[in-house]
Amino acid sequence: MGFDRASTFNLNIRYGKMSLALLAQAATYELRKKLPKPYNRWNSSHLADAVFSKMDGDIKVKNDTIIVTCYNAPKELKLQNNYQNLPSKLIAEGIDSRIPWLYDFKLDFRFK
Repeated sequence: MGFDRASTFNLNIRYGKMSLALLAQAATYELRKKLPKPYNRWNSSHLADAVFSKMDGDIKVKNDTIIVTCYNAPKELKLQNNYQNLPSKLIAEGIDSRIPWLYDFKLDFRFK
């Protein structure tokens, strides 16, 4: 684990960093499943350089919803189909759209 080189020996901080890394890996895995070919076969550095480095965004909170606005998202990825109006899509599938670890906020995306 490299605790000799760690920035801190506090286990709570180390576990927190590892947990966030696992969340990022899980989110990237789920995103990769929705990407069209050839994007879904690219390694992480190629995907980051080609897709994420060109995108920009901001986050706003409106009522009980966190709205993530993505700018310059490549149209060929068709992210709008999967992520725009996410709370209503989840409700239509019978899934609670509130996220417990985000204090029961809903998460929605906009693409411009």
